[in-house]
Amino acid sequence: MQKLTALLAGVLFGAGLAASDMNNPERVQGFLDLLNWDPSLMFVMMGALIVAVPCFQILMKKQGKPLFAAKFSLPTNMNIDKPLILGATLFGIGWALVGYCPGPAIAAIGYGYHEIFIFVGAMFAGAKIQQLLAVNASHS
Repeated sequence: MQKLTALLAGVLFGAGLAASDMNNPERVQGFLDLLNWDPSLMFVMMGALIVAVPCFQILMKKQGKPLFAAKFSLPTNMNIDKPLILGATLFGIGWALVGYCPGPAIAAIGYGYHEIFIFVGAMFAGAKIQQLLAVNASHS
């Protein structure tokens, strides 16, 4: 049941991205272009937050835990440190240059453009490299 729920959530997320055209990298780049600014990304994000934040708060108060986990996995580290800044900077640079972040990139695979396969491959390779570096750092 957990995997079916995850699949349905992913399909719904992908459909929402497609319906709002947020898996189109030109939308993201238009949002970041100060000369020809396209505010549609901001409106989609605001709409998502207006729905998600109250629902999350209600779920936390009423249910106390997620449906398929013992507890909510909330961040415990509240420090703004070097790894956070470096990661956010790399994410922002990549997002601005290419126009994709992980969710829309996965959703855009269905379009079959060769560029997206290169991006997703590089994304998974980068995640694996980071995982290996983190494991090596913890053993040092």
